[in-house]
Formats: sequence, C-alpha cells, structure tokens
Amino acid sequence: MLYRGSISAIAFLATLCVTIADAQAWDDTKYPDFSGQWRSIGGPGRYDQSQPRGGATPAPFTPEYQAIFEAIRSEGGQGTSNMTYRCWSPGMPRVTNGYGEMEFVVTPKTTHILADHVYDNRRIFTDGRPWPETMIPTLLGYSIGRWIDTDGDGRYDVLEVETRGFRGPRAYDASGMPLHSDNQSIIKEKIFIDKANPDISHDEVTVIDNGLTRPWTVMKNYRRNKEPYPVWNEENCPETNNHVVVGKEDYMLSGDGLLMPTKKGQSPPDLRYFK
Repeated sequence: MLYRGSISAIAFLATLCVTIADAQAWDDTKYPDFSGQWRSIGGPGRYDQSQPRGGATPAPFTPEYQAIFEAIRSEGGQGTSNMTYRCWSPGMPRVTNGYGEMEFVVTPKTTHILADHVYDNRRIFTDGRPWPETMIPTLLGYSIGRWIDTDGDGRYDVLEVETRGFRGPRAYDASGMPLHSDNQSIIKEKIFIDKANPDISHDEVTVIDNGLTRPWTVMKNYRRNKEPYPVWNEENCPETNNHVVVGKEDYMLSGDGLLMPTKKGQSPPDLRYFK
C-alpha cells in the first residue's frame, strides 16, 4: 500500500509541476489588451466601411463576377450569395464587418472572436499547428494565426491570421457582392490595437479570390465600450425572421401575415396541395 501511495503522490506532483509550468509559460502581459466589448465603427452595413452607403462597389471584380453582381442588383432580391436573411452565418470575410457586440478572448493556444450575432464566433489557432491535410469546408473557414512583435519591445502587438477551407454561398455584405463559387478564397488578416488610442482596434483584411482581378484589402475598425459592465444583447435570428422559403423561391410575410414577393415579377408558390 505504501508503494502504491508513493507512486500516486509522485504522479500528482508531476501533474502539478506541468500545470505550474504551463501557467508560468503563459504571460498575458506580453499580449495586447483586447478585453471588453467592441462594436464596429460606422456600423456593419457595408464591407468597405470607408465608402459611402449607396455608392458604386469598389470591389475589383473580374468581368464575369461584375456581371453576376449587376444581375443580383437589377433583380432586386437578396441574391443567391447572400443567405443571412435565412439565418445562415455571414461567413468570411463578412463576419469582420462586426455584427453585434464583439469580444476577443486570447488564450495560450487559441484566440476566440465572439459575436452576439448569427453563428459568427471564430476560432483562430495560434499553437503552431500545420494546415490539416483534409479540411471540412465551412462558411467561416479554418483559421491559423500567429502573434508577432513588430516594434521589438518584447510584447506582441499584431495577430496575423490566414483562413482557408470554405464553402458557400458567401457574400461580402448585404448587397450580395459574391465571392467565387469555387470557394478557393484565401483571407489574410492583421488584427491590432491602435497605437494612438487603446480603445480603437483594427482588422486589415485582404481577400484573395478568383472572382477578383487582384487581392482586395480593406481596413475594419472597432471601438471599445468604456462602460464597466456593458450590456450584451441576445439575438435569435429565427424568432423575428419574416422570410419564407418555398421550394427554391424566397418570399416575405407582411405585417398582416400575408405572403409577399421579394423581387420583380416573382410568381406565387405552387398551391397544388391546397384545396
């Protein structure tokens, strides 16, 4: 019994030492302060927030994808690339628009970006792992990042991220600007706190996509809520969603509960099973 007890004690001490070593290895003072609640500056309505609402798209589309986008706009509907009205995740890179309140959670091996919106939560692996040989395609993709010290002061100040492994459809924003249907997008980010104002953060997003003639870089900006105990709202997309899908057609429910078209010249649904 004494022999077994000694082995158990040694195993416990070894586990304790590993735990202490891990705790000592993680020094959060070496990382930027992303604590608190963040909101998009200027709102999440437009992918390129530097452009005025209602203006022409600055996206460097190929002629093929410019024509697809023009067709979406002329039709007047949501477009096949924009599925958030059906409670789908916005996907990448649209989630960087900053829908709802956001929270950054930095841990030793993973940085989480949490958002009180429809399935927007992101997981960025910073543990040095390689790209998996097989990735299950998702709307948000698979993100690998690394913290870097750009000014040599011994503290990390930028999180570099690369995201791959997508499925579609995905759009840049509610206008329906589409990403290429082959879903071979590569999205690179640089996430950092503003050096002049610690309550401002930035996400420099570069999209490499076969629907573009060149990589497209856009800067996203967020502001920290200075309230000591900010309110975190709840959003349940299906609860107030007035969109109705019948077959392959999308309709809407009016205020009086009647079915409405969502685009010009839309036919009503097939009612053959109703007397």
